[in-house]
Amino acid sequence: MPTPVFHNFSSAPKHVAPFSHAVECDDWIQLTGQMPTDPLSDSKPLPDGVEAQTQRVMDNLIIILSELGLSLKNVLSVRVYITQFERDYETMNKVYKSYFPSDQLPARTCIGVTALARGALVEIDMVAKRFRD
Repeated sequence: MPTPVFHNFSSAPKHVAPFSHAVECDDWIQLTGQMPTDPLSDSKPLPDGVEAQTQRVMDNLIIILSELGLSLKNVLSVRVYITQFERDYETMNKVYKSYFPSDQLPARTCIGVTALARGALVEIDMVAKRFRD
């Protein structure tokens, strides 16, 4: 039976709660939802607006994928959480889809929530898989 591996990376944003950046088991990887925090300085203010925050979140997820030797091509499923659903949904989508080829979009759920840690407007988590030859 496979044993889970709990990954934490110094290059990724500082944890905002008790969690691992990613947990891997049997070539499946669950990436913890990332906030739009600066990976170099946790004390910096969050970027202004959902566009900049979505970009920062996606870039933070890419840092974690890279540390795992993966890329967005390994992502199979995504969950997006946004606090201002009606206001920010279209803008978030515009930024989000710019990260993927139009014919290789992961399965996705988008959820409107009342609040996120640190007053963020968006948080995104992912499920990825290692592909073996």
